[in-house]
Amino acid sequence: MTALKDVRLSVLDLAPIRDQGDAAESFHNTVALARRTEALGYHRFWLAEHHNIDGIASAATAVLIGHVAGHTSTLRVGSGGIMLPNHAPLVIAEQFGTLATLYPGRIDLGLGRAPGSDGATMRALRRDPHSADEFPQRVDELIRYLDDPQPGQRIKAIPGQGTRVPVWLLGSSGFSAQLAARLGLPFAFASHFAPGYLFEAIRLYRDNFRPSEVLDAPYLMLGVPVIAAETDALAEYHATVGQQKFLNLIRGHSTRARPPVEKLDWLPHEEAHVRQNLAASVVGGPERVREGLKQLLRATDADELMINADFYSLEDRLRSYEIVAEIAADG
Repeated sequence: MTALKDVRLSVLDLAPIRDQGDAAESFHNTVALARRTEALGYHRFWLAEHHNIDGIASAATAVLIGHVAGHTSTLRVGSGGIMLPNHAPLVIAEQFGTLATLYPGRIDLGLGRAPGSDGATMRALRRDPHSADEFPQRVDELIRYLDDPQPGQRIKAIPGQGTRVPVWLLGSSGFSAQLAARLGLPFAFASHFAPGYLFEAIRLYRDNFRPSEVLDAPYLMLGVPVIAAETDALAEYHATVGQQKFLNLIRGHSTRARPPVEKLDWLPHEEAHVRQNLAASVVGGPERVREGLKQLLRATDADELMINADFYSLEDRLRSYEIVAEIAADG
């Protein structure tokens, strides 16, 4: 098992919007989080593409990546992820080629095949409902636009061609795990919201991995919800922020962050659904979080953990990342 101190720690930020806040506040908090986690030694900072969700402000993902990269200096910044079926591969190559030119050696391109939206929003995006079926072909096309130009290549991403922006595949099932294995790419599993398929996806990725110019061996990153606080009780209290979001998503209500509560008013089937989605969460004071992260590493032998910490206040969120960094430094 890899020791906790030897595992890279990274950040997943969904640019959350609070019930009494707005997107401007969210962007301010995203930059503050990026700057603080950079100082704490976190390796990368990813933002995710979502559309028509009132609690998430990262719809224009590439724009926000550039904003964060411009306010940091060493942190790798990228997408976790870009929902490729929503876009022409050439456009994404141009966007991330531009980012890589502005911030050399600091940009990652994580790709997913989900819509990041509902059916009506998919239509507003002019997305073909069957475009997910073309995901492997679109990934190949995108990689060609980021690679060195080939003789006779008529269409080039400018900028983008030759930048070789690192491409990751993201997933919550076995599809992207197997595709990442076939292409020899790093794989990130979304255990922060879909933990049920975690171990099967890991098996499929590692068992089917083919070495490539990018990787000699599999490289696995896990998205993990972590709520760390000074005590177990305080962490459990803060965890109700994320629980309320999932509960409101189930009910079709606003997903804007609401303050933590002492007790949630939910039906048994709602509680079961929320807890199932958040089953990979590590919640507690320093010792419980330490043991939870070590247990996750023992079970998965992951190379990197991408922490998502869902809090109502920025100060509590920053403190959670500080606690995780302190735990990791102690081994």
